[in-house]
Amino acid sequence: MRIEGRRYDTGEPVRVSIEDGRIASVEPVWPQKSVDEWPYIAPGLFDLQINGFGGQWFSDEGLTAEQVLSTLEPHFAHGITRLCPTLITSAFEPLRDGFTAIRQACEQERWADRMVAGCHLEGPYISGEDGPRGAHPLADVRPADWDEFTKLQEASGGRIRLVTLAPEVEGAVDFIRRAVVEGLTIAIGHTAATGDQIAAAVDAGARLSTHLGNGAHGMVRRHPNYIWEQLGEPRLKTSMINDGFHLPPSVVRSIVRTKGPRNIILTCDASGLAGCEPGEYEYHGSRYEVLADGPIVIAGQRQMLAGSGVQTDVCVAATVNMTGVSLSEACDMAGSQPARLLGCEAISLQRGSRADLMLFHWRKGDHNLQVIATVADGDLRYGKIEAR
Repeated sequence: MRIEGRRYDTGEPVRVSIEDGRIASVEPVWPQKSVDEWPYIAPGLFDLQINGFGGQWFSDEGLTAEQVLSTLEPHFAHGITRLCPTLITSAFEPLRDGFTAIRQACEQERWADRMVAGCHLEGPYISGEDGPRGAHPLADVRPADWDEFTKLQEASGGRIRLVTLAPEVEGAVDFIRRAVVEGLTIAIGHTAATGDQIAAAVDAGARLSTHLGNGAHGMVRRHPNYIWEQLGEPRLKTSMINDGFHLPPSVVRSIVRTKGPRNIILTCDASGLAGCEPGEYEYHGSRYEVLADGPIVIAGQRQMLAGSGVQTDVCVAATVNMTGVSLSEACDMAGSQPARLLGCEAISLQRGSRADLMLFHWRKGDHNLQVIATVADGDLRYGKIEAR
């Protein structure tokens, strides 16, 4: 396979040759005509937090491998070649079923195994307070339980690589220490922790703030508070939902300028209702609404969000538009940065790298990356590649 386009980081026109799932060469080309209309070539996107798609959640009780595969597949259309299926706060049985189905899907299809870089357990070991809990069901919030987690990890086939918890829940610090020894990445999120509790979690090995600025009280003490404590903690990287609804531009700019692009990870936090038509939907006894202008909220109001309705390509474009970072920096926030956090291969446009690539058009001000083709592990998974 050969692909011609402009490098996402330099704009240089290049030809990328792919053999056996790897990049065999990246060579400059010198066309006689303008390359302004050539697509960009970039590493495929990697999202740490995707809850489902099209009405299907990864934390559904009774989830099947076939449902997992049909939920993963649409993400190729958005340039996403790797992701962490995310299971939110639930009773043990739905979590067990979800991780089991993901394991079975990965064992059944190699492309799925390559796409699922790991699983993300978000909860159930989180704050029970309104606001920090977000849309997670209160009835299923519980103390950190290493024995329960071990059973879930076994169901997943060892695929859980990221856990989001609140430092203040009972057993959290001990859980973090044990998880770090096992090679897991721990994130702080859905928390109302004090500064001392956050510091204790970081000392124990927590490395990430999950969607900082969301999953929080509507009003907090001006300082200190758990947002400032995490923002100012240099040992914590930060994930951020920049879909245009979860955070205002001023907050996005503040986070990026404080942490720096190399310490920011973009996530869409797509709900299982992403891709659904506007309207009300029921899930686990709660009602949610997909609004016509894009957001997904808890039904009956317009303020409390319940995950995102867009994909990672929108978050990349929004970050460039809101902050002025370069296109390459924004792509890396949704590619190489999450890969490094989890210890996965960081895809690059160089010989020997895994051939996970997206081709897209984009001009400053565009709402999203206009993905025209996605190559995953050397195979064309979406769109078509035009000869030039």
